[in-house]
Amino acid sequence: MSIPTGLLGGSFNPAHGAHRKVSLEVMRALGLEEVWWLVSPGNPLKPKAGMAPLAARYASARAQARRAPIRVTAIEREFGTAYTALTLRRLIRRYPKRRFVWIMGADNLAQFHRWRDWRSIARSMPIAVVARPGYDSAAVASPAMAWLGRNRKSPACLKFRDSWSAPALLTLRFDPDPRSATDIRRADPDWAQQSSLLRHGLRDQVTHRAITGHSA
Repeated sequence: MSIPTGLLGGSFNPAHGAHRKVSLEVMRALGLEEVWWLVSPGNPLKPKAGMAPLAARYASARAQARRAPIRVTAIEREFGTAYTALTLRRLIRRYPKRRFVWIMGADNLAQFHRWRDWRSIARSMPIAVVARPGYDSAAVASPAMAWLGRNRKSPACLKFRDSWSAPALLTLRFDPDPRSATDIRRADPDWAQQSSLLRHGLRDQVTHRAITGHSA
C-alpha cells in the first residue's frame, strides 16, 4: 500500500501556527497519513533580504510540527534544486511508495503561472488549493486556474484510492487563520537570532542528515 502524503513547500520565515493548522485540516479533508514541510533553501520569487538562515527557519518549523504527523525536511538543499518542479521529480523517483499531493494557498495559485514548469507540477500530482481571504478572486482569474479549472475534482475523490490521477485541482476552504510570517517578523525582527532555536543539533526528519550552518 502506498502512503498518501501532502507536501507543503515554503520559506517558513518563520514557521507559525497557521502552517500547522492548515496542514492538519488538509490531512483530515484528504485522508492523508502525513504532511511533509519542504523548507526551501531560497525562493527564486522572493527577495533574499530579510530571509533568515536555513537552520533557523528549519528549527522554527520543527518547533511548530512537534507532536503532529508532520515531517520537516530541507531535502531541496540535498537535491540542489531551486525550483519546485525539479524537487518534485526527484521526490517521486526517490519515494515510489508514496502518493504525493501538493498543497498551496490561493495566493500561490494566483502566481502559479510564474513558476518554472508549472504545468509539469500539475501533471505530476494532485494540487490542493486552500482558500485565503483576499486572494480568492486573483486565484480564480489567474492563467493557472484557466488551465487547471478543467480538472477540478472533489477532495473526497482522493480518499480510499490506491492511485491518484493528475492533473487534479482540489479546492479547500477552512476557517481563516490571520497569522502570518510577515507579522511575526515585524513584531520580532530578531527572531532568528534566538539561541534556543539553534543550540541543539538538528536532523532532517526525512533524510536524517544534519542541518548545519547558519547560512541560507
